[in-house]
Amino acid sequence: MIDATTFEHHRRMLFGIAYRMLGSVADAEDLVQDTWLRCSQVSTSVDNPAGYLTRTVTNLALNRLTSAAATREQYVGPWLPEPLVTEPDAAEEVELAESVSLAMLVVLDTLSPLERAVFVLKEVFGFSFREIAGMLERGEASVRQVGHRARSHVQARRPRYDTPDEVRRQVTDEFLAACIGGDINRMMELLAPDVTSWSDGGGKVKAALRPQHGADKVARFLAAVATQPMEDPRVHAVDVNGRPGLLLTVAGRPDTVACAEVVDGRITEIRIIRNPEKLRHLQPPQAPECRP
Repeated sequence: MIDATTFEHHRRMLFGIAYRMLGSVADAEDLVQDTWLRCSQVSTSVDNPAGYLTRTVTNLALNRLTSAAATREQYVGPWLPEPLVTEPDAAEEVELAESVSLAMLVVLDTLSPLERAVFVLKEVFGFSFREIAGMLERGEASVRQVGHRARSHVQARRPRYDTPDEVRRQVTDEFLAACIGGDINRMMELLAPDVTSWSDGGGKVKAALRPQHGADKVARFLAAVATQPMEDPRVHAVDVNGRPGLLLTVAGRPDTVACAEVVDGRITEIRIIRNPEKLRHLQPPQAPECRP
């Protein structure tokens, strides 16, 4: 059997696997709890608790991904992962997030469930193909082939950003100030010509139903959003999946999470999450209000 102390020792790893598999904080937490319920009922001895727990949470995640496929097809507008929002420099929480950017999670979402499982277990958590084959009850050669295919797919689409966080924060804050001030010209200066913006409202709140492409279109869309009347709007500097981002609260409730990718001092990608179901796990931040 697996006792509570052993399970707690591996909780972070289990959450990390489930979150990378599902892109959902709430679902990942549910799977971790389901893993504990299943493993706590095992009466026989377990020689390799880490492997047993990993196999359990991975197979639960695979089942969840399969059942969620039909729902995803009916999703309204662009789909983005649930964000992991933490206070800037919160070392313990950053360790939990392990700098899994939203952009990277979007890439992982293009993999098949099996490819995603093998990639996460091999490339992120360092399990061998032999161990993964045992967890998934598949032949090692087959799992190795799936792993190579997934790795090639991710490498071809992997975001490649090496901008320091302090530069990301500076550009993000300057862009926020320009948005609030309605300074289209300054916004255009901070946006790359081929910038793309994605807005995830899930059909529940106002958001763009298609990605916005090009500096002019993105700037005008965001300027219009920023100048809409809101009840007690407050913008907080936070880390979003280990990257500098922003959290907007309206009347004390989380309303919008945004994160930008910056290359050569200009914003190349913006991801905006407004779907209330994807923000319900967030608490009002303790970080001071951001005043650009």
